Amino acid sequence: MRFLLVEDSATLAQSVAERLALDGHAIDIAASLADAEDCLAIAGYDLILLDIMLPDGDGRSFLARQRAALRETPVIVMTARSSVSDRVHMLDIGADDYITKPFDFAELEARCRAVLRRRGGSASNIRSFADVEFDILAATLTVGGIPRELRNRELRLLEILISAPERVFSKSHLSDRLFSFTEDASENAIEVYVGRLRRKLEGSKVRIETLRGVGYRLTAQ
Repeated sequence: MRFLLVEDSATLAQSVAERLALDGHAIDIAASLADAEDCLAIAGYDLILLDIMLPDGDGRSFLARQRAALRETPVIVMTARSSVSDRVHMLDIGADDYITKPFDFAELEARCRAVLRRRGGSASNIRSFADVEFDILAATLTVGGIPRELRNRELRLLEILISAPERVFSKSHLSDRLFSFTEDASENAIEVYVGRLRRKLEGSKVRIETLRGVGYRLTAQ
């Protein structure tokens, strides 16, 4: 998944980005609201992590503008404000969740997973398709009851494909979801990860179908 992290503390931003990258997420960092707007203008995101006090404005105003423009990207607010009224206000203007600074990285990761599950219409970390079961939290793929390990980028690729079986995803869309601006990734990289994931799915009824010139989709025999 690709996240936008809006945080002006370079130290905190780098720490959060490095931690989430360990889970295979691609993270773009914006140190100001203007930078965040620039990122949103050219890339799509699965989740926004939003600080409140930024050098060029208030993150709450940014959030309110996003919702007024009917942009539905999930937002988790990262805030040092701990009063009930502040938290209620952030939820009322469109935040999907919030986390109070200082926070534990494990809690942040859990909140990210919970928000993404809710937006995906599921209360579970487990996705099933044909004879394949995919546990996002445990990062395991089970084929016919037999577990198979996934590396981080394979994990995120399967997460995208299994979220919408039979839907066709173009190479450019998958690249946009899997890689940040700082990563030098060509569309050929997608072919590499698709090839690796296909090997992990061998022996199952599920396969990744290539539609030449169009993209890929997860389908079942």
